[in-house]
Amino acid sequence: MNDLMHLRIAHTTTYTYDAPVTYGLQQIRLTPKSHGAQTVLSWSTKVTGGKKQLSFEDAHRNTVDLISSDPGTTEIVVRCEGEVEVRDNSGVTGPHAGFMPLWMFERTTPATKPGPLSRKLVAELDRDAPALARLHALSQAIHDAVIYETGSSEIGWGAEDVLAAGCGVCQDHAHVFIACARLMGVPARYVSGYLMMDDRVVQDATHAWAEAWLPELGWVGFDISNAISPDTRYVRIATGLDYFEAAPVSGMRFGASGERMSVTVEVQQQ
Repeated sequence: MNDLMHLRIAHTTTYTYDAPVTYGLQQIRLTPKSHGAQTVLSWSTKVTGGKKQLSFEDAHRNTVDLISSDPGTTEIVVRCEGEVEVRDNSGVTGPHAGFMPLWMFERTTPATKPGPLSRKLVAELDRDAPALARLHALSQAIHDAVIYETGSSEIGWGAEDVLAAGCGVCQDHAHVFIACARLMGVPARYVSGYLMMDDRVVQDATHAWAEAWLPELGWVGFDISNAISPDTRYVRIATGLDYFEAAPVSGMRFGASGERMSVTVEVQQQ
């Protein structure tokens, strides 16, 4: 793996409606941050069938674009593309930045609420191990306990639901890690981002992992689904207490028409 990688990303989200939509508003968190191991060289967001109303930084310093639909539209296309340079920092993002104090990242949310299964997982870790080694052991324990299986989980599942089912996707892995890390007294957060796959350029979704904060290192990333810390193939987009604060796309609309969403993500070395 190179110590420095130049990645080109193209991300297209298409909403198709059965009937014209009276009004719709989408909240988009799809702009990478220049922070830690990555530098954003260029980035643009283009909208067809709607328009960007405004952009702002939320409490986590995520760039949020609000996109409204054109009256009567039956399709909205949001295309984000750009280039990012990534250094290999062994998963270390570095010092805390943003408007949220660190203690906020020890708060429980419905998606990261611990229960008996989370507590059992933490209790089985070596209490005498250094904090970083203990977090790596936690990542591996979750990787072993929760099999990655596309379509196996529900968006509303919490960490305990995932552990009880024994299967899930990257979002679920991250929620379990966050719940357990907070049980250990370690601030933790959710990360949405891009991952360059070794076997393909075109993907149908973004990726997700978790970060934990250690006094000597700052924020450190853990991709539980792949049992590694993020390297030069990873681009961070947004962070939050859980998926719902860092979701790439969320929104609402008026009208009784059915909606279909398709996503195409291309990540390749430049």
